[in-house]
Amino acid sequence: MNKYKTIHKIGEGTFSEVVKTQSLKDGNYYACKKMKQLYKSIEQVNNVREIQALRRLSPHPNILTLHEVLYDRKSGCLALICELMDMNIYELIRERRQPLPENKIRNYMYQLCKSLEHIHRNGIFHRDVKPENILIKQDVLKLADFGSCRSVFSKQPYTEYISTRWYRAPECLLTDGYYTYKMDLWSAGCVFYEICSLHPLFPGLNELDQISKIHDILGTPTSAVLRKFKQSRAMNFDFSPKKGSGIRQLLPGLSSDCISVMSAMLEYDPDDRLSASKAIQNPYFEEPRTLEKHSLPRKIGFTEKSNTAASMNYLMRIAGQGRRQVNISF
Repeated sequence: MNKYKTIHKIGEGTFSEVVKTQSLKDGNYYACKKMKQLYKSIEQVNNVREIQALRRLSPHPNILTLHEVLYDRKSGCLALICELMDMNIYELIRERRQPLPENKIRNYMYQLCKSLEHIHRNGIFHRDVKPENILIKQDVLKLADFGSCRSVFSKQPYTEYISTRWYRAPECLLTDGYYTYKMDLWSAGCVFYEICSLHPLFPGLNELDQISKIHDILGTPTSAVLRKFKQSRAMNFDFSPKKGSGIRQLLPGLSSDCISVMSAMLEYDPDDRLSASKAIQNPYFEEPRTLEKHSLPRKIGFTEKSNTAASMNYLMRIAGQGRRQVNISF
């Protein structure tokens, strides 16, 4: 860490703390995520899920960029140097009295769905999508904190604690670790509602209360849906039938297209839940899709009259835009 100067603390979690730092080499500011766990070897560092995930997923415009991994073998300390963003979604909405314009919400949700489509296509699911882990800078959204992520090919059941309760999908609450990448879409649906309303959708006090709050709005699932879930030792499936108030009633000012996409993300049955790849193709996101298409750089065709030096410089720049290597400092 002698390569960086600490400016101030940004936040702290169970397993790490994040500080704003400045590089003594180039003067740029970064977010430094200092792990609380100590690591015995470089092999152990290379097996950290978050590092593996960020290496595999980079570069992508909606995934936080990992610039450098700092590991001190003597002390066992590990830190991740990442790009510095302005704020997270929670900080964006917590002081607001009026909801964001729907166009801005649509833009943010499109970017979140793009990030999920990218990680799922690359065989990873996040498992802790929530407002605090979604970062914003000048209307660009980036998914961060891959400390809980898993491979979509890893074997069930998953035993460790995952996903902040308010954003936890029914299959995570009702089973002992039998869930898939579709849980990320449920969490995204909860975030979608929270950005629109400025309030959490299912603020359960415990796991039983969490399921109860879900049923209050979505209704109890059919017996056919419940049969798909592997019975949990802790959760009784004998739910009192409930119709549910529905999401539309809670968000009367939003377009029907908006409610339709949100509801598709919040399908109780993960088999019926919208995937990220289907979400980004939904008509609701036509405007950000079109803007994205028009903002992509045009392909440049070289003719015989083109300047050779300029052509070579262009090709060299393109060649240099491959996957960034992550340095490990000792």
